[in-house]
Amino acid sequence: MLVDEFNARAFLTTPYGKFEIFRLDRLEKDGLTRLDRLPFSIRILLESLLRQCNGKEITTEDVINLAGWQARQKERPGLPFRPGRVIMQDFTGVPAVVDLAAMRSAVARLGKNPRLINPLVPVDLVIDHSVQVDFFASADALLRNAELEFQRNRERYEFLHWGQKTFDNFRVVPPATGIVHQVNLEYLAQVVMTAPTEGQSHLRRAFPDTLVGTDSHTTMINGLGVVGWGVGGIEAEAAMLGQPVDMVAPDVIGFKLYGALREGVTATDLTLTITQMLRQKGVVEKFVEFYGPGLEFLSLPDRATIANMAPEYGATIGFFPVDDESLRYLRLTGRSEEHIDLVERYLKEQGLFRSPNTPEPEFTETLELDLGSVEPSLAGPKRPQDRVSLSEVQRSFRQALTAPTKARGYELSESDLRRKGVMGTNGGKLELGHGAVVIAAITSCTNTSNPSVMVAAGLLAKKAVERGLRVQPYVKTSLAPGSRVVSEYLQQAGLLEPLAALGFNVVGYGCTTCIGNSGPLPGEVVKAINSADLVAAAVLSGNRNFEGRVHPHVRANYLASPPLVVAYALAGTVDIDLINEPLGYDNQGQPVFLRDIWPSTLDVQETIAQAISPQLYREKYANVFNGNETWNAIPARESDLYAWDERSTYIQEPPFFTDFDLQVKPIQDIRGARVLVWLGDSITTDHISPAGAIPADSPAGKYLIEHGVAVRDFNSYGSRRGNDRVMTRGTFANIRLQNRLVPGVEGGVTVHFPSGEQMSIFDAAMRYRSEGVPLIVLAGKEYGTGSSRDWAAKGTLLLGVKAVLAESFERIHRSNLVGMGVLPLQFLPGENAETLGLSGNEVYHLLGLNDTIQPQSRISLLAEKPDGRVISFQAIARLNTPLEVEYYRNGGILHSVLRNMLRNGGQE
Repeated sequence: MLVDEFNARAFLTTPYGKFEIFRLDRLEKDGLTRLDRLPFSIRILLESLLRQCNGKEITTEDVINLAGWQARQKERPGLPFRPGRVIMQDFTGVPAVVDLAAMRSAVARLGKNPRLINPLVPVDLVIDHSVQVDFFASADALLRNAELEFQRNRERYEFLHWGQKTFDNFRVVPPATGIVHQVNLEYLAQVVMTAPTEGQSHLRRAFPDTLVGTDSHTTMINGLGVVGWGVGGIEAEAAMLGQPVDMVAPDVIGFKLYGALREGVTATDLTLTITQMLRQKGVVEKFVEFYGPGLEFLSLPDRATIANMAPEYGATIGFFPVDDESLRYLRLTGRSEEHIDLVERYLKEQGLFRSPNTPEPEFTETLELDLGSVEPSLAGPKRPQDRVSLSEVQRSFRQALTAPTKARGYELSESDLRRKGVMGTNGGKLELGHGAVVIAAITSCTNTSNPSVMVAAGLLAKKAVERGLRVQPYVKTSLAPGSRVVSEYLQQAGLLEPLAALGFNVVGYGCTTCIGNSGPLPGEVVKAINSADLVAAAVLSGNRNFEGRVHPHVRANYLASPPLVVAYALAGTVDIDLINEPLGYDNQGQPVFLRDIWPSTLDVQETIAQAISPQLYREKYANVFNGNETWNAIPARESDLYAWDERSTYIQEPPFFTDFDLQVKPIQDIRGARVLVWLGDSITTDHISPAGAIPADSPAGKYLIEHGVAVRDFNSYGSRRGNDRVMTRGTFANIRLQNRLVPGVEGGVTVHFPSGEQMSIFDAAMRYRSEGVPLIVLAGKEYGTGSSRDWAAKGTLLLGVKAVLAESFERIHRSNLVGMGVLPLQFLPGENAETLGLSGNEVYHLLGLNDTIQPQSRISLLAEKPDGRVISFQAIARLNTPLEVEYYRNGGILHSVLRNMLRNGGQE
């Protein structure tokens, strides 16, 4: 039961009905806060605590602590956040549903009712990660890719059908509909939610829409004024089961925008500029909130593009408060007038609505940017924060070719630079050099949600076709919109045809190239790349470009706006100055420069106004949950327990709960540990748990072959996340991983100690397990950056790793490690493996781990070298809150939640 300790319960009357609300200004009247000083994002979290205060998970002390939020506080209080809903995509959603099914099996084995395990908040899973670009540059590419998707993933989809039938509050958006964050933005998000009040079915409660999602780019919804962020699947599962997301009240960085973008500059250029600025600033585990007069010149889709890349700039959220532009977008996307009226009335009543006259809140720190200073930009070739001006791309790329790998270069020699690959084409031969663009992909919700850049790409393509330009024959082109609305308005604007003429046919409605589902390159292109060991390039309108992510044969990856993707497809290389060199030559042999075909802002705006309407959104989302006939035809079992099949290579009962009992073991020291891998800075979750292709000669590939799976049917690591046996073998198996225990070798290889034998990381881990040796990982700064994938933590645990010792952690992965019972340890400031003289061949003892451990405790480590010398040092246990200590004590968040549920509500 809720406890209205602050007498905040009140009513809001609208022309459409009466709603219960919990008034924030009640706290102000009690002298507990000054609302106009609080950032909008903090106000929304405060309402959540105030409304859900029950004296147990959320206490009056929690409300008072957050109400007293100060811009600068030495010690920030804990914050138990209970989101209003959860969103998932299928790569992270399938293992989450597998975990829920496994929990049901565990509950049944204990003689309890398995239906105790059920989501308590609304959950939407959008299937968007499974489609691959096998077919492209053809009119039937969309149909053929969709057919292949269903063939490859039928077993996974049958499993999700079972989940949809058996779990409460769980809906699935079928494949070929769109990308989760764009579907969320255009349809699912409500800005203000309503729900029945306890004991009064006739009365509904209104409150701000909040969420967590099992994808790091969940933050895209911050552009619509909805507080939400990405979490690991394990945290999302706990949130579904009613457990608060445990966090520390954040610092809030204010980012002031003023001025307006210049002609020819896109929202993508702005987003890459902001990403660079904030990553340099350092905003990990902080909120970023945008304010200032520049907001008046940013459309809602522009804001969503900026918010989408919050993981790339490191922030928990990148928030834009609701204002008139937000209401305009709700209207444009077909939301009802009744609901828009409620959104406006509720947010204005609660002091949650921004206007040009709104006082500026107090922020922990501030940055500012003149929108007029932003230049056309790309980011790359290896990290999304490495912005480079369009005018500097050629110089920057050439510099990267010879730069050392530690400086994010490729370390090519002068003779290496001269290498050329040759491919046959139409009876002739074509030379490819370093920087040849072999993938040009208009992809990702980051940009396909934004009509201004999508229409710009279409208009540029139209002008290019009119001038007789063609894409180079070695470029794999694709267009993968984030929703069916996009292709419809491009069609109505007459722009799908010129895009298709350049090879940008629609290949699917899903994430595709952005997450590594770029599909195979033509054999001739691969031969040309391999024969000369070329640094081939991809240009994509995505949000991540970590090495090895987009395609295993592509080493240089650049993020760019959709019109620039088309431009580089025409040029065929990133080793070009697009400001001063022509893209190509027209039918009269005249040079065609980028400036000649770049559309004006006015042309873009006029096209949008003519092609997009609320009716378009209503039509495309009318049957969003049941409009796919192939999906509807999939049979589904109806049973409380999932029937696990030992023969399945997609879905297996994970080992997390097979030996589950209600007793908690004491926390103990970790003694006699060895280093499994020693990694450098900016290690991504892609490095730890790759999502893309499964090599046949990898431990995971060998496992699948042994179980009768043909190489052509391997699918991807991401699609196999329902099978722990594949995923454990795939942990630290990225082909670009650089383990310092084996210098000069790339891939999932390590050294076993003390034998000194070189072997796969999986084989070494299994050997250590047979020897009874616990394992640790050594790492540098920003460990676990990138995707939210919980398998990066699950796989780490299942390899036998007990602790990860790093210089710093990215937020989600650190939380995931705790959630799986793996101890995140942080070197003391100024210290790392090198400064301490560690080599990775030592025996480690982690001391001071017991049931009295406190958040952020220092623990002692001893590293015994082979010659008997001992290095003694300390590290910080990154268990940030008392609740995280409790999770670690229980062996993980789900074990803790399950024990509490069985103790409090288990039924015989």
